[in-house]
Formats: sequence, C-alpha cells, structure tokens
Amino acid sequence: MSDKNSIRLFKNTGMLYIRMFLIMLVNLYMSRVVLNILGVEDFGIYNIVGGVVVLFSFINSALSAATQRFLSFALGQQDLEKLKRTFSMSLTTHISISLVVLLFAETIGLWFLNAKLNIPAERIIAANWVYQFSILTLIIQIIQVPYNASIIAYEKMSFYAYVGFIEAGLKLAIIFLLNFGGFDKLIYYASLISIVAFLTFLVYNIYCTKKFDSCKYYFFWDLNLYKSLLSFSGWSLFGSLANVGSNQGVNILLNLFYGVTVNAAMGIANQVNAALNNFVINFQTAFRPQIVKSYAQKDRDYLMQLIFQTSKFSFFLLYIIALPILLNTEDILQIWLVNVPKYSVEFCQLILIFSLIETISGPLWMSVQATGKIKNYQIIIGSIILSNLFFGYIFLLLGYNPIIIFWIKIIVNLFTLFARVLFLKKMIQLSIKLFLKKVVLRILFVVTISLPLPFLLLYFTSGIWGIFFVTFISLLAVSISIYFVGILSTEQVLIKNFLWKIIRN
Repeated sequence: MSDKNSIRLFKNTGMLYIRMFLIMLVNLYMSRVVLNILGVEDFGIYNIVGGVVVLFSFINSALSAATQRFLSFALGQQDLEKLKRTFSMSLTTHISISLVVLLFAETIGLWFLNAKLNIPAERIIAANWVYQFSILTLIIQIIQVPYNASIIAYEKMSFYAYVGFIEAGLKLAIIFLLNFGGFDKLIYYASLISIVAFLTFLVYNIYCTKKFDSCKYYFFWDLNLYKSLLSFSGWSLFGSLANVGSNQGVNILLNLFYGVTVNAAMGIANQVNAALNNFVINFQTAFRPQIVKSYAQKDRDYLMQLIFQTSKFSFFLLYIIALPILLNTEDILQIWLVNVPKYSVEFCQLILIFSLIETISGPLWMSVQATGKIKNYQIIIGSIILSNLFFGYIFLLLGYNPIIIFWIKIIVNLFTLFARVLFLKKMIQLSIKLFLKKVVLRILFVVTISLPLPFLLLYFTSGIWGIFFVTFISLLAVSISIYFVGILSTEQVLIKNFLWKIIRN
C-alpha cells in the first residue's frame, strides 16, 4: 500500500469515525428517550412496521451496490464520460424503482400489515400512519443512493461526516419536538423521521450537483449500460433480499410467535448493534472504493493486501468496543433504559457475536462485487443466508425460546464466511492458507489472549465502578493483544507514523 493511499485511507477513516461516534451517541440516547416516551408497545410497533418497509429495501440495497461498483470502476479507469453516463442512468433507474416499490408497498405490504401482523386493534390506525411515513422515507433514501455512491466513490469522506453531524442534530431536535404538541406520539415520531430524511437528501443533492461534474443529471438512454446495471443489480437482488429476510424476516417471525414485546427487545438489540457496527461500516466504507479501483487497475497484490487488512482490522475495531458491552450487557441496559424489555440482554449479546463474525466478510463480498461476476455467488450465498428463516421458523414452531433465532444466525453466518472464502479462491485466486494465517489465526490469538482477565474480573466487581473497571481492563487487554499479536510489524510502523503525524499537526 503506497504512503499516499495509506494516508488518504487513514484520514477518511478518521473522519468517518468522528461521524459515527456522534451518530452512535445520538442513536443510543434517542433509543432511551423514544422508548420511554412511546412506551414498550408503541416502540415495538414502530420496529415491526418499519421492518415491513425494510423488506422492500432489498431492491435499494442491490442498486446501491451496483451504483457504487460502477462509479468506482469508472474512476479507477479515469473515464469521466463513462462516469457521467453511469450516474445519470443510475438515477433514472432509482426513480423508476422507487415507483415500483411504492406500488408493491401500497398493495402487498399494506395487506400484510393489516392482515398478518400481530398489532393491538386500538393501535392499527397509528401503525398504518407509521407505515406510510416509513414508505416515504424509504423512497427518499432510494433516490438518494446515487449521490451517496458518488461521494464514496470520490472518497469525499469529510463531507460525508459533516452531513452526519447535521443529521445527528436534526435527530436531537426530534426528541425535543416529541415533548410538544397534542399529536399521537408514534405518528408524530414517524413523520419527523421522514422530514429528516428529506432534508438530508437535499444536502447531498446540492453538494454533489455543485461539486462533481458527473453528478449533473441529464436524461439519456444507453441500452448496454442499462443492461450492465440491471444485470449486476438483478443478481444482487437475491443476495439483498436474503440479508433483509435474515434480519427483518426474523423480526416478523418473532412478532408472529411472541408479539410486539419481543419486537421491542429486538429493536433495542438492533439499536445497540447498529451503533457499534457503524464503527466497522465506516471503516469498510473508506476501503471499498480502493478495493474496486485496485481490481479495475489489475493491481492484484494491493487488492490482496486490502482484503487481509480490512477483514482483520474490521474485526478488531468492533471487538475492542464490543467486549466490554458483552461482559456488562445487563448492567449497561439497566443504566441506559428506564424499562428493559424481556430478552434484551440475550439478544444484544448474541447479535454482537453475529456481527463480529460478519465483519470479516465485508471485504470479501466487496471484492466479489468488484469483479462484476456475481451470479453464482449471490444464488449460493443468498440461499445459505435465507436458511435462517427456515430453521428459525421450525424451531419456533417446536416451542423453543426466541433466543434460538440468534444461535441459528451465528451458525449460518460461519458457513456463509467459509463459502465466501471459497468463492474468492476461484474468482481472484485468494489464498485460503494466507487468509487463515493473516486473518483468522491472528483474530483467534487476540481473542484467546484478551478475554480471560476481563471475564475473570466480572466475579470480583459490581456496580457502575465495576463496569468502568472491567471496561478499562478490556480495552487495555484487547489493545495490547492487537498491537503485539494481531498486526504485522509493517502495520505497527504505519500506525505509529500516522499517530505521530497527527501529534505534530
């Protein structure tokens, strides 16, 4: 990795971390306040109704992946004209897709909400209002994707961070506004979320239009480009649907078998997981354009280096903050929330374990997308992921505790990781031996060395000071383990040089 690329990646990652940290604090605070204001039942309704809408977002996810891949690929080839065509065609496609999503959401989705979901009769009208505002938010986010993809492709992470600050401020305003007015607070909350989404879209639109020549939209029709976009997106649809089904489908299963109270616990677990997982998402977002561009430039050595480093560091970044939470989950939730829904502790712990495994896979599927050859990959990986729903339904039908859902997700995720490595071995000649040596073994070494001492301290500490002490020892143990056994000597030098540059500046 060149010094120039290294500095840019570290700078981008730093800006994304600042963005993430602020958003994480706001989201965690919002979860506490919103749960308290809405109550467990309405909070559960918001999560399950929002989950129905997310089922339609798999189309958006597929198109987002296609747009980012093609924009980054064109930038890697330094083809400005191709970049302009790709942006305009992708925006046209997203607008048309938003209309299709609206059609299905207002027919099949609306029927499913009113006929199948387990929602108290006195709150069904409010649930329908929430559903409509959630659809509006989703459509705004679909049309916004080409603008987000352009910012990421151009690696303008500073602006991406600034928009995050604005969004966080608007969400804090929502909390303030919820305390005023004689409206139904559940409906009021959903409407305010839609307004925030629209204002965020306007900021992205104005910036991209003024900053990048490629983002000046004009309507044209290029059948070959359209086929390329749709072909890539089409095979991404199944994989995106599988991921959404694995997450939101499980939420619906829990609702059908256990009602909205368990959905509230799922909502808390998802909030905690999303807040912490943003560390990794932002880190991988900084690396994603480089992965695609290195493939476009046929720089295989750099590509392999990016895959190994991103997989390993992604796990470390989540592990260093997840371990203290895994060890102190119950105490943290008691302090954070006024009322802790049943199963929240177990859901939070298991979903973090799931995410720790998932972090390793990020650069693997990014590399597959860089090749553009995703047909067989999406069919097989998507099928494995969707098996979560099948096994989850069977075990819930047999009367198992809802916690079983997360154990199934963890086991399936391990199989998915193994399958992804096998695919990359065939597609880009990824060395399984080197992946095990440079990624998996170093992760296992770090976990084995860092876990025993903090875990042992749990039996000798208690209360809020016990949380701080265990957290401090966890951070220290993980940091030392990562530095001495988790990373290579060249990576140690890179980190020291970057930190020294920050200190000097």
